Amino acid sequence: MEGMTSFDTDTVGGRRVADIRRDFPAFDPVDGAAPRTYLDSAATSQRPRQVLDAERDYLEHHLAAVHRGTSAAVGESTSFFEDARETVARFVGAGERELVWAENATDALNIVALGMADASAGLGGPEASVFSLGPGDEIVVTEAEHHANLIPWQRLAARTGATLVPVRVDQHGLWSIDAMRSVLNERTRVVAFAEISNVTGYLAPVADVAELAHRHGALVVLDACQSVPHRPVDFAAAGVDFAAFSGHKMLGPNGIGALYGRAELLDALPPARTGGSTITLVTLEHADFLPSPQRFEAGTQPVSQAVALAEAVRYLDAIGMESVASHEAAFAERVIDGVAALPGVRVLGPQAGAPRAGLVSVAIEGVHAHDVGQFLDESGVVVRTGHHCAQPLHRALGLTASTRASSHVYTTGDEADRFVAALAEARRFFGVAA
Repeated sequence: MEGMTSFDTDTVGGRRVADIRRDFPAFDPVDGAAPRTYLDSAATSQRPRQVLDAERDYLEHHLAAVHRGTSAAVGESTSFFEDARETVARFVGAGERELVWAENATDALNIVALGMADASAGLGGPEASVFSLGPGDEIVVTEAEHHANLIPWQRLAARTGATLVPVRVDQHGLWSIDAMRSVLNERTRVVAFAEISNVTGYLAPVADVAELAHRHGALVVLDACQSVPHRPVDFAAAGVDFAAFSGHKMLGPNGIGALYGRAELLDALPPARTGGSTITLVTLEHADFLPSPQRFEAGTQPVSQAVALAEAVRYLDAIGMESVASHEAAFAERVIDGVAALPGVRVLGPQAGAPRAGLVSVAIEGVHAHDVGQFLDESGVVVRTGHHCAQPLHRALGLTASTRASSHVYTTGDEADRFVAALAEARRFFGVAA
């Protein structure tokens, strides 16, 4: 569209975007069907053939139980499983013992909160006392959190008598390091926040928050769902104590996520789920648990999903995460510049020229987001509408819902243009254009 800033639609990390898109079956042309503009990668990303093939190959040729028995088949399957752990752990700056498989990021965050609840109830022995909370203690979250990084801490506060303390956002839905600093004190025991907001695209100052929190003796729990798929991360270097992310947002499969934790903390955290494969000794009265990660991986694990997630990591690594981040930031810049020409369309989060991740949420004055989303869908543009599992943030912004466009390695500049053009058409269709 005229007036939009440049956005390199040709290459990402030395690869042509057109070639990247050919890796994804979702973008294969269908006879008689109009091309689909997929701008909902923040919810679920598409998967390349390499990832689909890796999981299929494991299931067809290498499937067996892992960590159970002494057969060659079990040994081979276990090697696939643990090699996947090593690959994914390296991708986020973790050691092998510092990466626990979970169902998704929500599950991973609950592992931490439920473990702390058990520690507060006296489980886990003396080494778990670092996680024990009670009346007078405080858990800090931001007003911008996804419900997955809010409700577990609400429940932990209710179970232990601790107080949940919010960091408030401004008129754009952003919180600041100064706002965070103002609520931290000697009573703060946990600080939980997202590295990237799934609504505003705000890039949190992770290392600065971790330093502040540790100065007060607090643990830092990071929701990294929107950062691991889209930019370089190194949890150890950033100084966080725990972090969670999901496979289905990073070109990988559903049904798998991961919890990062510093090894000494994971070894001390009571496991939220117990059963087979987590123990060293069981009597009728007592169980002793293995070190991390096995202490948290009760029952049959998502082995084929882990293999596929490792392949997704290799795919992203080959492109280069710095290149991924730059490509997606340019998409967001192009959308914001285009929306600036549309009166009555409000951009949530960082404004033009400010750093943000590759997603943009907007609200059209006088039109509900669900109506906008339906109009865009009929125009062939797939976006996310609703409160994006962040009701407190929308409430702070005076909204019930918003419309979000989000990108990934396969997103083109033309798709940014189509989104902006569809918003302009929506304004005319609903009679709110001047």
